[in-house]
Amino acid sequence: MSQHTPNELTTIFARDRELVTRLKQDNAHYARLADEYHEVNREVHRIEAEADAASDERVEALKKKRLGLLDEISAIVTEARTLGEIQP
Repeated sequence: MSQHTPNELTTIFARDRELVTRLKQDNAHYARLADEYHEVNREVHRIEAEADAASDERVEALKKKRLGLLDEISAIVTEARTLGEIQP
């Protein structure tokens, strides 16, 4: 299994690395979403790398959850980038 996990937030938001770091420190809602995304993404990666087994339905449910979390996270990052500040 590769050491690199695809779809990490640090890769997705590479150009906003500093902003994402500040959001994680200063915005509890963002931090919770980011932590949940990280857990779901790792689980998907482990299943896809065949380190863990799961039904097709479970994989699809996890991928949908990951996408929903990413949508929420993206909205927060976009808003913070647009405003140039972190919203509580």
